Amino acid sequence: MRMLWKCTMLLAMACGGGLAGTAPLPAGGETDIAVVVRPDVPVENLTFAELRRLLLGDRQFWSSNLRVTLLIRAPGAREREVVLKTIYQMSEAQFRQYWIAKVFRAEAAAGPRIVYSNEMAEELANAIPGALAFVAAGQVPKGLKVLKINGLLPGDKGYPLR
Repeated sequence: MRMLWKCTMLLAMACGGGLAGTAPLPAGGETDIAVVVRPDVPVENLTFAELRRLLLGDRQFWSSNLRVTLLIRAPGAREREVVLKTIYQMSEAQFRQYWIAKVFRAEAAAGPRIVYSNEMAEELANAIPGALAFVAAGQVPKGLKVLKINGLLPGDKGYPLR
């Protein structure tokens, strides 16, 4: 019964779950999606493959005692569309089914948390140690660290999250 409840809750979260103050990035990065974390996350750069492993739940810790908490925008947000298309390479339905199955098989404690705005992503990323969020590069919140992907920041030529 408990597993059924977990799956129901996960499905509800996958279907759709603020503070302002943003620092603009270079003009070229306005359409890019930035990967942001708290400054105390011990990572500056991820390869695209490492980022994908994090998002698939295959890597669940930054370090031995710091769990990764994924914060994903709600359906309909551009940030979510870019993450699903570029990183997950899944449709919305495939994404939901993927996380339901992963939690059901006890391969992950929970699926990604749903955020409804960049402000909510900022608030939760600041509040939850180890949280990783995606925000529009032109609206990167102050106080959060932008991770490089393959050594590139949003706005750099070849940045993968567009």
